[in-house]
Amino acid sequence: MKITALVENKSEGQVIPKHGLSLYIETQKHKLLFDLGPDNTLFNNASAMNIDLTQVDTVIISHGHMDHGGALKRFLQVNTKARIYVQRSAFEPHYSKFLFLKANVGLDDKLKNNPQIIVIDGDYEIDEELSLFLVGRRDKCYSEANDALYNKDGKDDFLHEQNLRIQENKTVIITGCGHTGIVNIMERASAYKPQVCIGGFHLCNPLTKKTVPVSLLSSIAQELQKYVGTQFYTCHCTGMGAYQFLSRRLPEMEYLACGRTIEI
Repeated sequence: MKITALVENKSEGQVIPKHGLSLYIETQKHKLLFDLGPDNTLFNNASAMNIDLTQVDTVIISHGHMDHGGALKRFLQVNTKARIYVQRSAFEPHYSKFLFLKANVGLDDKLKNNPQIIVIDGDYEIDEELSLFLVGRRDKCYSEANDALYNKDGKDDFLHEQNLRIQENKTVIITGCGHTGIVNIMERASAYKPQVCIGGFHLCNPLTKKTVPVSLLSSIAQELQKYVGTQFYTCHCTGMGAYQFLSRRLPEMEYLACGRTIEI
């Protein structure tokens, strides 16, 4: 399995960094994208790294925020064959609040009726290699960086957020932002005995650049230390301050920057 970060907040090499996420993944059976990033960064970086997006057969959009699915319209113009899996509620309105300002950060709901898009409700098995799962609980190690995010009814419950399990030679869990909490996600995923976990942990407010308190980071580190032998790669909304803190306590944690490829 080969995983390349095509969109991510920090750059490694000549590719363009951007706040958002898109991972290109080659498995035994699939060429897939996990998230699409916010804009044309995906296409520019894919071209720079000689990755042909027309050959992608599967797309997972992790949740209904534009930094993960803003490039969906153009992707549909570039690729006419990929099956795109999105939770139904991901197309509902989503907002970010700062002081008294409320900004739309949602997906373009006019795209949800495109025939390539498969709208799903809850956990979903794509095939024997790929499956999606939701996490309903948010009680352990809640990140206050989520407090600025809203849906149409109030504070976001993140039931539009899905995680990917890849079952190959190793079991890999991939998260988008991990809004429901990486501790809760790993507890749900523990039944699969994951050997690798990749994704954002949402421990830094993207507007204020403020990292969550050290007390929370300490609790998260303590919980993740239970997964002996699991390799963690974090990125995007975790923030460098949180990553540096966690990586000092979790030797099997690395940063997956834009332009980097890992083989599993």
